[in-house]
Amino acid sequence: MKIKYKIALYYTLSATLMLVAFAVLAYYFSAKSRKAEYLERLEYRARSIANVIIEDGNVKVDLLRKLDRTTFQDLYKETILVYNPSYDLLYSNLKDTTIRTHPSLLDYIKENKLYSYDKGSGEVVGVYYTEGNVSVIVIVSSFDKYGFQNLQNLSQILLLELITAVIVLVGVGYFFARKMVQPIDQLVQQVDSINANNMQDTQVAVKGKDEIAKLGANFNTMLQRLSESFHLQKSFVSNASHELRTPLAAIISQLQVALSKDRSKEEYLVLLTSVLEDAENLSDLSNGLLQLAQSEMRQQEFVLGNVRIDELLMEMTTLIRLKQKTSSKVEIQFMKVPDNDLLVTCYGNENLLKVLFLNLIDNACKFSENNTAHVSIDFYTKHILVQIKDSGIGIPPDDINKIFEPFYRGQNALQIRGHGLGLSICKKIVQIHNGHITVTSNPEGGTTFSVILPHV
Repeated sequence: MKIKYKIALYYTLSATLMLVAFAVLAYYFSAKSRKAEYLERLEYRARSIANVIIEDGNVKVDLLRKLDRTTFQDLYKETILVYNPSYDLLYSNLKDTTIRTHPSLLDYIKENKLYSYDKGSGEVVGVYYTEGNVSVIVIVSSFDKYGFQNLQNLSQILLLELITAVIVLVGVGYFFARKMVQPIDQLVQQVDSINANNMQDTQVAVKGKDEIAKLGANFNTMLQRLSESFHLQKSFVSNASHELRTPLAAIISQLQVALSKDRSKEEYLVLLTSVLEDAENLSDLSNGLLQLAQSEMRQQEFVLGNVRIDELLMEMTTLIRLKQKTSSKVEIQFMKVPDNDLLVTCYGNENLLKVLFLNLIDNACKFSENNTAHVSIDFYTKHILVQIKDSGIGIPPDDINKIFEPFYRGQNALQIRGHGLGLSICKKIVQIHNGHITVTSNPEGGTTFSVILPHV
């Protein structure tokens, strides 16, 4: 069922139930008021009869008969019974009918002075009236013909009003439901026209400040993120394919040349050295792609624990020398001595943090003329600051905002071995650890990367 039909249905049902409740309450209180009013009227009638027939200490039944034959009786199907305290029937307006009133009822009236109840043929009221030394029991019963006719008319009017109201509610509910759902229909039509080809230049129209407008704004934000993700994915696949093709093509071409004819031992040695370099380059690229894929994982998917950043950085000298196979140097400096080991301890994944600092220090050594990276460690109230400096060629201002994108390399770094993956991996790892990474560079030489990580 469509939402607009559900809204119209729920609106109609709720309003109908409320109207039915009001109608039932109106009928109930009307019936209750009619009964109370008619019983009060019968009580007044009984007391009036008792007051009429008692005169000068005697019961004047003849006067009541005379009045009954003239204008005294004005109630529909009225029955009048008058008894003395000994339960002898003094008067009855019924003819040719045997009157039988149960003594227990007369006892109750005599004891409680008043009795009333509702029976199927009408209401009955009995009173015990005393004037001077004379007492009588008067029982009056009658059927409220006009009261029940009014209740019947009221029930017909209420039923007709309910039917009319339900018809109107269905129309009004459907009209307002269409108005309420119209922005959603428009949003659905706009979303239906969006695909991977036009996602970048398409947005849904957002009007107003209600929940639907908020949904449209959030959808636009999601659309923008998806567009950026698709763009990065296409760029990544294109760049990865190109980067993988280059060393593979070099290896294949060199091996084809080597197999074309017999060569000397020295020529084979040079050829194998060149192939080994291309294979190492391919291995570095594969490792970089794997690390980039791992850095895209969510924090919940990693094994986390307390990691001493200072001890981690101490291992970098050995790791850098193994990776570069050169006499690279890593100079580590503490800006101040920590009083507590927790000040230099980060809650994170040790392997990812090794990749982070290994990539940054490797770049610093690779771009420095003396193959030296200067590392400083500092700490503050809530975070650890690690800065890696080099004395290299620097980063041009136009490139500094793009260096964290996958496969992007500055124009002045194209001659140096690399694939442009290291810094993008570093940024992802820092984000996983809820930290920040920034870079400052002097175009004439020297670059500083600052990594801020929260400590435990």
